[in-house]
Amino acid sequence: MQVQQTHSEGLKRGFTVTVPAGDLEARRAARLAELGRTVNLPGFRPGKVPVSVVRQRYGAAVEGEVMEQTVNESTSRLLEEQKLRPATQPRVELVSGAEGKGDLEFKVDLEILPEITLPDLTGLKLTRLTAKPEEATIEKSLGELAKRQRTFEDVAEERPAATGDVLNVDFVGKLDGVPFDGGTAQDVNVEIGGDGFIPGFAEQLEGMKPGEEKIIAVTFPEDYGAKELAGKDVTFDIKANALKKAVEPALDDELAKTIGFEGIEQVRDLITKQVEGEYAQLSRLRIKRDLLDILADRTDFDAPPSMVEAEFGQIWARVEQDRANGEIDEEDAGKDEDTLKADYRKIAERRVKLGLLLAEIGRVKEIAVSREDMMQAMRQEALRYPGQERAVFEFFTKNPQAAETLRGPILENKVVDYLIELADVTEKDVTPEELAEIPPADL
Repeated sequence: MQVQQTHSEGLKRGFTVTVPAGDLEARRAARLAELGRTVNLPGFRPGKVPVSVVRQRYGAAVEGEVMEQTVNESTSRLLEEQKLRPATQPRVELVSGAEGKGDLEFKVDLEILPEITLPDLTGLKLTRLTAKPEEATIEKSLGELAKRQRTFEDVAEERPAATGDVLNVDFVGKLDGVPFDGGTAQDVNVEIGGDGFIPGFAEQLEGMKPGEEKIIAVTFPEDYGAKELAGKDVTFDIKANALKKAVEPALDDELAKTIGFEGIEQVRDLITKQVEGEYAQLSRLRIKRDLLDILADRTDFDAPPSMVEAEFGQIWARVEQDRANGEIDEEDAGKDEDTLKADYRKIAERRVKLGLLLAEIGRVKEIAVSREDMMQAMRQEALRYPGQERAVFEFFTKNPQAAETLRGPILENKVVDYLIELADVTEKDVTPEELAEIPPADL
């Protein structure tokens, strides 16, 4: 194998690799001989098929197999000999020899990882913010639990529907005075002030009594699923049939038993632990953000452009999806597209550089991702798909490349934990509002 470097600019490298025709023919002959010992063909004894027959039958397949294997092995050897660590998959382009004649010549273009000198990791000073659940927060969660367990009973007296009541109605929806598909229903329970209907629908039923009829006007949301109705002004002919009122259970042991607990204090303890867990996650996000800000200021290397572009592409795709859904970040409002792209490209560059730095710290400090770490991550990922946990877990176990996508975040968290442990950390008590007021870091 002969290697000639064609260019070296920044982190970009280019090479031309030539494999002699004799080496290729030796590989072909060895593979054909191997097939001749294993294939079964009519008219020949097993293991006695002549090479000429094997070549005639399998020559094209062998040629492709040998070509691919030679290119892959030669590229790996090139990287090893040149001591190169590619940032992304090298791009290979065949120049000659693809027809199975003459020397094989191909080009290899790639971007390499930058040389990273670890910054001084001593003397890191961090503040860990902590907050305790307030009684009002726990009581609010208990109240929401009771609300979810409420029942509805018929209203005996004649009175108008009020917020929190359930009004049973028939309705006919009309567009330009003509009933539209899916707009007619009978015996529908509508909670006054509740969710689940077009904005403005349930609110206009407040004050109606059973037996009354009414016409209301509403506007379908712009992003409504049925395009023929999206953003359209319509009317509904409403007939009220019956009225029910909500009855919330008392916050006592009986309520706790209906949802599988021994008593209300056990429910309170569980809610408290859940809130504490949420606060602990926020606290970690805050200290991680501060740590990454410090590391970002201490990075002094160039990020591979291809990695930055790939990261930017993912970020921008999410931004466009959010904009299509009408979700615009307050900080982005009023910015033109060029400014937005420049801002998000800076975020992409920051993420790539911090990711490379954390990976290098992990390599130098020999911080490894264990098999148990991977198994736990796969189990946690599977839990995100209720009812499909087993299928998702088996998918990861049978697809190593998919499982590898979990390794990066695991390593990042382990390196972050290592650096936090190394740092001088000061504890500071804050209110829950103070803990949540700064958004998580970009990475």
